[in-house]
Amino acid sequence: MTGGDSMNSVLGKVQLILEAFGPDDEHLSLTELSRRSGVAKASVHRLAQELLAWGLLERRGSDYWLGIRLFEIGQRVPRQRILRDAARPYMEDLFQATGETIHLAVPDGREVLYLEKVSGHRQVTTPSRVAGRVPMHCTATGKVLLAFGPRNLVEEVLASPLERRTPHTVTAPGVLLNELARAKANGYAVEYEQTRVGYASVAIPLTGATGLTTGALSITAPTVRVDVDKYTGLLAMVSHRITKTLSAMRSSAEVL
Repeated sequence: MTGGDSMNSVLGKVQLILEAFGPDDEHLSLTELSRRSGVAKASVHRLAQELLAWGLLERRGSDYWLGIRLFEIGQRVPRQRILRDAARPYMEDLFQATGETIHLAVPDGREVLYLEKVSGHRQVTTPSRVAGRVPMHCTATGKVLLAFGPRNLVEEVLASPLERRTPHTVTAPGVLLNELARAKANGYAVEYEQTRVGYASVAIPLTGATGLTTGALSITAPTVRVDVDKYTGLLAMVSHRITKTLSAMRSSAEVL
């Protein structure tokens, strides 16, 4: 089945309808769902009734919202849930030690997907969100995932133009490759104002029980408060503990 055929199938149309909701959209009208998805209004209305029955959509007045059932299903994804559960206590420790925003991210295509976040009242402006996505090339988490991940992931990112998020975002492939080589040598990545002006992030890779890089952990703070040496020391200590926790969780699962 070709890509066009798959999008014309019932499941393909359902995918388009659900993906019509952007990260900042709490609710959409039937007309807007049809416009964004490219699915005929009558088909959107018919499929929406089934999605409402399944709990994948909710309706309030004339608008549609993503349903809580989607969240419940998402919590069952094994790899993501295990990594998040293992990392969350240590993320809270990092927050207590720094007072800054802590992110847990995994690769998803050419982007990083935030699995978890711990922050306080003085979090970054235009805040990130759990399940939010950001291009790999401009984030500290993305850079370490590229540096310590498979080579084909780097090639995939470089196959398309590198989006400029701020005046400081690296958009030249050669410069990005140099940054990745530096991250590989240092064991961590740092980005200054490449995602948000006025903020910087420090990130390290997280190693799973099998020894492969499974995610990345970062600390994000205003550039005036960033302490790279302190952050890398804390992140390194925490990463070892997370790896041990993941190994223990894997062993426990094998026993069960």
